[in-house]
Amino acid sequence: MIGLLVLLKGHRGQEDLARLADDLDLEIDEILPAVEFAEALGFLTLSDGRATITETGQKFLSGSITDKRVYLREGLKTVPVFAQILRALENSANKTLMGEELGAVIFPLSLSSEDVMQNVIHWGRYTELFYYDADENVLKLPRTRSRNLSTGRNVGV
Repeated sequence: MIGLLVLLKGHRGQEDLARLADDLDLEIDEILPAVEFAEALGFLTLSDGRATITETGQKFLSGSITDKRVYLREGLKTVPVFAQILRALENSANKTLMGEELGAVIFPLSLSSEDVMQNVIHWGRYTELFYYDADENVLKLPRTRSRNLSTGRNVGV
C-alpha cells in the first residue's frame, strides 16, 4: 500500500489505476487490495478508475515513522473490523479478548480465514491499537503513550 501511495504521489497525486498497475508491472486486480485498503484508511479516493491521493495520504507519506504509525492507527479505527474489536475490548471487564472471543467478533463479519485474522492482529499490533499475546492467545488494550499529530507531543493512552 505504501509503495502504491509513493507511486501515486510521483504521478502528481492522481492517476488511472490501469497506468499504476502497468507501472508496477501488475494486473489491476493485483493492486486492488492495496487500493481498497488505502481508500478505507482515507489515504486515497477512487472515482471512475482514477486514484487520487488525499490530504491525509500526503501527510502520511511526509510523516516520520512514528507519525505514519499514528496515521495508520487512526485510519484503522474507522475500518469496521478494527472498530468492532476496539468496542469489544472496551466493553470487556478486563479489557482483553481471548482467542474464542476474538473469533466471535471477527467471524460474524464474514472474515473467516485464518489469514485475515493474522492480518488483523498484525496491523493492530503494528499500529498499537492493541497488543496480542501469542502464548495466551489474547488481545489487550495498550497502556502506552501515543503521539498527538497536531502537537507532536506524547499523550497518555
